Amino acid sequence: YSCLVLFRLTNVATPLWRFPYEEQLKVKSESQKKVLQTLASRLRELGTDKLEITQRPDGLCCPLHSVVPSPIVNGYRNKSTFSVNRGPDGNPKTVGLYVGTGRARNIVCVRANHLENMPEKHKQVAQCYEEFLQQSPLDPCLLFHQGGHWRELTVRTNSAGHTMAIITFHPQDLSQEELCTQKALLKEFFTCGPGAVCNLTSLYFQESIMTRSSHQQSPYQLLYGEPYIFEEVLGLKFRISPDAFFQINTAGAEVLYQIVGKLSRADKNTALLDVCCGTGAIGLSLACQTSKVVGVEVVEQAVEDARWNAAFNGISNCEFHSGKAEMVLPQFLMSQEDDRLVVAVVNPSRAGLHYRVVRAIRNCEAIRTLIYVSCKPEGEAMRNFLEFCCPPDSGKKLVGESFAPLLAVPVDMFPHTMHCELVMLFTR
Repeated sequence: YSCLVLFRLTNVATPLWRFPYEEQLKVKSESQKKVLQTLASRLRELGTDKLEITQRPDGLCCPLHSVVPSPIVNGYRNKSTFSVNRGPDGNPKTVGLYVGTGRARNIVCVRANHLENMPEKHKQVAQCYEEFLQQSPLDPCLLFHQGGHWRELTVRTNSAGHTMAIITFHPQDLSQEELCTQKALLKEFFTCGPGAVCNLTSLYFQESIMTRSSHQQSPYQLLYGEPYIFEEVLGLKFRISPDAFFQINTAGAEVLYQIVGKLSRADKNTALLDVCCGTGAIGLSLACQTSKVVGVEVVEQAVEDARWNAAFNGISNCEFHSGKAEMVLPQFLMSQEDDRLVVAVVNPSRAGLHYRVVRAIRNCEAIRTLIYVSCKPEGEAMRNFLEFCCPPDSGKKLVGESFAPLLAVPVDMFPHTMHCELVMLFTR
């Protein structure tokens, strides 16, 4: 491995690695300022009726809190996904992360052994998987149409040291008997062979003919161990399935949820709406201060986890609904009959909220407080911010009173990277 390739991966995956942590926080603070300046500028263009947004001397749309640091700076990731492809030395069974671009045709897969944000356990499992591939007679699946079988490895760990490994496999035209043979070899390697040093708690296998598949599309097959790993956050126990969303930095998640709780000001006279709720962590952590929690999540396994989490922790004022938020939410809000105020917390993926979700929240008079948690606020989240804050527009069916940004709190969940979770508080 050349130092140059390792250096390239370090700069792609952890571009701030050379900076002392205090300097990293300053870089992120400047980045978040630009987001709020952009939002203020775009709202001015839209002619917002919330004058205080556009008249701040600092050019921001609302006050910006200093970046809240992560309690853990190194090895904080509880989930890592590794690709299988050609390495810098030409080895097609290299397990690592990609560097390069398709346009330049210089993409290679580089081992991630030196990355500071990744725990040693993840690196160990990746190294063992590569060792398994080297002895396997089957080829890796580099391009679907060119055949091959072995694909991604995902590793999940918890703070107790338990480890779940999920291996994705393209079946191509293998028979069921041949598939069973490969699963048996994989299990033997990680339980009795060289891979036993990883001390896996769970080993999953997924046959998938797509780039990404849900459990419904291609079921996760448990080859060995426990079906779940468990994590503790703010005194609550959470069950985590193979494909359930859980914040990548567990210690940082505790800080994030406490901040959301303070900003929500939810009390026994309010209901909490948790959109894109994953395993229910935000809603469950705030259940004790509110009258009712309603969670919406597209991943069915995650909803099952959320319901289990509520029952296990003795929380009875939560309900979780499975389905696309844009389908479930409008129907739910229309069916609400009581007059309680609703605090909405949304934590979508980088793709942001579907327009119908924004419209349902915007047009629901009971929602006076909205908390938007975004890991990429300069992306699709910006579109959502504008939709929530623009003047009423009957053409777009945004007839409810507009929201106004009140406060922004960046939380550093991803040390050594440029990313930051931005918690935006909107009210009306």
